[in-house]
Amino acid sequence: MTQSEKLTGRPVISATGLFTPSDTITNEELVESFNRYVERHNADNAAAIEAGDVEALQTSSVEFIEKASGIKARHVMAKGPILNPEIMAPRWPERSNEELSMLAEIGVKAARQALERAGRDAAEVDAVLCAASNMERPYPAMAIEIQQELGIDGFGFDMNVACSSATFGIQTAADYIRSGNARSVLVISPEITSGHLNWRDRDSHFIFGDVATAVLVEDAGIAPATHWDILGTKLKTVFSNNIRNNFGFLNRASPDGEGKADKLFVQEGRKVFKEVVPMVAEMIVTEAENFGLDPQGLRRLWLHQANAGMNRLIAQRVLGHEATADESPTVLDTYANTSSAGSIIAFHKHSDDLKAGDTGLICSFGAGYSAGAVFVRKVA
Repeated sequence: MTQSEKLTGRPVISATGLFTPSDTITNEELVESFNRYVERHNADNAAAIEAGDVEALQTSSVEFIEKASGIKARHVMAKGPILNPEIMAPRWPERSNEELSMLAEIGVKAARQALERAGRDAAEVDAVLCAASNMERPYPAMAIEIQQELGIDGFGFDMNVACSSATFGIQTAADYIRSGNARSVLVISPEITSGHLNWRDRDSHFIFGDVATAVLVEDAGIAPATHWDILGTKLKTVFSNNIRNNFGFLNRASPDGEGKADKLFVQEGRKVFKEVVPMVAEMIVTEAENFGLDPQGLRRLWLHQANAGMNRLIAQRVLGHEATADESPTVLDTYANTSSAGSIIAFHKHSDDLKAGDTGLICSFGAGYSAGAVFVRKVA
């Protein structure tokens, strides 16, 4: 950037980045491991189950998982211990305070790819927002650690709006651009969701995967020739207990509850489906019209990748017809639910083919409830 470059106060998406762990767990592998755990549990508790004191666990199946979610595989940071029936959780050595933390490491990798794709030097970035569901620690902020590793002289902070964190982060970054408080902002979503998933719960053990994404939001005056104008954004929250995780530092004040199921991810899936689909679809249609856009004219929807059925219904309500894979692409089948990163992965992998002038929507939704919509138009 040079002083001669004219700032416009108009925010755009200059580039995105993606880090994908090398380890993959297929549904077949996951079911085999889970069913071994179930068989062992039921055998060890046979007498108590017979007496009615302990409930027998049910086995899972590939067919059940794919029908319920559309997920076929997921990437994880630590495959072996997750599939070990005696552990069924990620495991790695604890890092010292002098080492780069795990979340920061994968966030930096995604950020560097976004910077490279935009032709931007990290020193030219003004701010880092780490927008994700589950932070590695309360403080110092993950964003500031990432900022330090990238060599950015500016500011950073963490923000958590569960599965909507990335879209909330994009609006926050766009607001900094509009106000003139920043020219270039990285929104980074490192999601090691395997850490908060109960791999022993039949109804949810298949849901999540690990990944990291980055979105570079900049002033149009300094953006590369090919970019995405941010036409408008909308955020919405409605309180609900239907998706919840009660893990936190105050757990130590009530030690009887430590280690119980509610200290990991829990949800009432049917209630979430019934309540979130109409809320999100109505928000998209209403806001598209407020921004002067025809919702049925949106070229592509990059929706939150949590459940194939939810996406299908939302897309149908927005577009007015059953969406094709081209109109509403999915990465859910191979990445599973990656929380805030899901819609960004879809955008990262399925946006290069669009033409100048095409409009689309990045949309996320999840716990809170929370929902975020980012309407964009391609410039090339």
